[in-house]
Amino acid sequence: MLYSLLQPFARDWRILNLINYITFRSAAAFVTALLLSFVLGPLIIRRLRAVAAYQGVREGTPETHAKKAGTPTMGGLIIVGASVLPAMLWARLDNRYVWLAVLTMVWMGAIGFLDDYLKLQQKRKGEKNEGLVERYKLAGQVTCGVGLGLWLWLSPLSSLPGASTTVPFFKYLLIVPASGALAWLYVVWVTFILTGFSNAVNLTDGLDGLASGLMAIAVLTLGLFAYVAGRIDTSAYLQISYLRGAGELTVFCGAVVGACIGFLWYNAHPAQVIMGDTGSMALGGALGSIAILLKSEFLLLIVGAVFVAETTSVILQRYVFKYRRRRYGVEFAQKHRVFLRAPLHHHFEMLGWPETQVVVRFWIVGVLCAILALSTLKLR
Repeated sequence: MLYSLLQPFARDWRILNLINYITFRSAAAFVTALLLSFVLGPLIIRRLRAVAAYQGVREGTPETHAKKAGTPTMGGLIIVGASVLPAMLWARLDNRYVWLAVLTMVWMGAIGFLDDYLKLQQKRKGEKNEGLVERYKLAGQVTCGVGLGLWLWLSPLSSLPGASTTVPFFKYLLIVPASGALAWLYVVWVTFILTGFSNAVNLTDGLDGLASGLMAIAVLTLGLFAYVAGRIDTSAYLQISYLRGAGELTVFCGAVVGACIGFLWYNAHPAQVIMGDTGSMALGGALGSIAILLKSEFLLLIVGAVFVAETTSVILQRYVFKYRRRRYGVEFAQKHRVFLRAPLHHHFEMLGWPETQVVVRFWIVGVLCAILALSTLKLR
């Protein structure tokens, strides 16, 4: 918005030339999101407490989590508000990359909000606290993925084929499904990535500050890729595919990183508010959509390796338990689990690691994954 308003005056006021630089607007979006989260945070937390929107302890979590039962949830409203508003303020509104990323984040956040809201309503009525029926939640995620996949396939955003993706460590290697029926594989692929990572962030959101800190690291990394891919000179120098207009995603990434760090002010241990599905699904949708728009889905497996590990731990725990229960009986299956608890962060808690230690160490792993991902820019 500000770009459209101020850019015409840049010739007369030289200082306004800053509005033409993506780096300046990205930094401005970051600062705006950070400050906005400080403003929205207390207001939303007070409102959540007023309506008794308290966190319910997930089944199967360590006993030490019982004290979190009185913590307000749905704090993801802070993240969504502090991400979307600065992004719309500082990004170019004629850029489809930004609009698709914002709409995906809002869509996924709306699904999470509905899930959180239904959980609270069921809790007040004394019903089983299940929230949105799983198949309806999945239907909403799949609808978003199919919509995004079809849009990118039928209306490419750059000179590259819409239904395509790149591979890390290779120069200009582009995977393009054949036209016709096989091109639908791309839509399935986009749906899988978007649904998978929205659920992965949701599973990771089990400790104070864990998901928001990891998201800040991952989105910052993808923001650097967006800036590089959106410049014809740097993309040619680093021998990666040039994506015309993708640089504006850096502004969106700056806003999301600022919102995550601002949310950490209230979510750091001991948390004053928990993001809930509202925040985790919105952030997962944002992360997945950025990678999809940058045609870097395989890179996301490196950047978001901690999220992948958390999801894999749940899948392994569930299916190995089912197999051993069927083969050897319930008692054997319970005594011979793959992990002490799943997701993975609970396993380390059960080993005796304090919650804050698990969070910081997972952040460190996230930083290492980010560095490995950035190394792919030169290791080609």
